Amino acid sequence: MKSKLLLVIGLVMVACGSNTKITGAWTNKEKLENKSFSSVFIAVLSSNTAAKTLLEDQLGYEAQQAGIKAIKSHNTFRTTFTKESKPSKEELLSVIRGTNSETIFTVVLKDQQSETRYVPGTTNYAMGYAPLGYYGYYGSFWGYYNNIYPYAYDPGYYTTDKVYYLESNLYDANTEELLWSAQSKTYNPSDLDNFVEGYTSAIIKELVKDGVLKSIK
Repeated sequence: MKSKLLLVIGLVMVACGSNTKITGAWTNKEKLENKSFSSVFIAVLSSNTAAKTLLEDQLGYEAQQAGIKAIKSHNTFRTTFTKESKPSKEELLSVIRGTNSETIFTVVLKDQQSETRYVPGTTNYAMGYAPLGYYGYYGSFWGYYNNIYPYAYDPGYYTTDKVYYLESNLYDANTEELLWSAQSKTYNPSDLDNFVEGYTSAIIKELVKDGVLKSIK
């Protein structure tokens, strides 16, 4: 079960402190057993040209590192598809199969949500109790109270997290059969470069874990 492959992706990204996690994955073990793919068509299903290009390029790089020939959709299709200009099945498959790609890897943004959560403050009991002389407050109640208050209690606050849900699929280019699928969750994206790095890393690790992709050194 040393299937080589890689393909498409969808958009978004994470900055420092952000997070990408695989929430679920499925492998068509019967179809992948004893198969080894040498080429993949990578297509990021997104109208965001910058995200699409960067993500496809990074996935293509990782595929090549694994010895897989990568063909990227942004280098193949001259027209940018929109909701109103969806290509026909015949058009799409004709172009993809014309590249001699054995597999197709797609990623799409399925949903995005905003989640508000409360971040509790902290009560610092250690700093709230000590001899006045230690802090140099000269025995004055207000001197002590005014100086210790900011340290004694740090109030909580509300923050809003941005959460993006993506789905990645791997197909057999000839039969169109689904070979592998995974869903992921990305928290607080704020930088495209960091998202691409984090998302690609998570996907590659899952592909290796599931026996679909040979380990990349």
